[in-house]
Amino acid sequence: MSIVSQAPGPARGDLRPRRDPNWMLHQLPVQMASDDFFARFVSIFQELGTALLEDADNVDHVADVTVTPTDNLAWLGSWIGVDDIDPSMPEALRRRIVATASATLTRRGTVQGLQTYLELLSGGAALVEDGGGVWRADDAPADTAWVRMHVRTTGMLDPGAFVDAVRDEVPAHVRAELYVGDALIWTTERDARDDGVPRSAARDEAART
Repeated sequence: MSIVSQAPGPARGDLRPRRDPNWMLHQLPVQMASDDFFARFVSIFQELGTALLEDADNVDHVADVTVTPTDNLAWLGSWIGVDDIDPSMPEALRRRIVATASATLTRRGTVQGLQTYLELLSGGAALVEDGGGVWRADDAPADTAWVRMHVRTTGMLDPGAFVDAVRDEVPAHVRAELYVGDALIWTTERDARDDGVPRSAARDEAART
């Protein structure tokens, strides 16, 4: 007797089979199942067993970022060094960040990696300009430690949350500017001036900019 129904597949993030809610009771002999007290007693173990079976059913999909339960996203990200996923971010964005983290992580701190990350967060094209390059001996500019980032929008994030997400991707020694459209919403120089100001206040300032 099958205890797993053939109903249409479950919603995204939960690939557990849909069982008959009384799968254990329906396996009892008729005389036992017809006894009200015994049926209610077995129902206690049926509820516990269902929870265990559902967890086991989902094991194969725990590491699949497209369907893993939302609560697992930060845990999966921590495997590859992505420790700053804000749980207040939209679920779709958190899934995208973890899904592409392996690609951006190998290029972290480079123009290509930063551009990929900005496009991921904003959901659109991004432009990254920097002072890096290759020059002949003694021809290098005096100032190369700068980066200027341009995005059209902050996507699903408010400006303050967007700044928080980008801040950690910029190398510490680099002076950075972040533009949304034509508006400058963040600079590392502003961070230096605001040193000691609570992060929440800095976020509020970015949102007002």
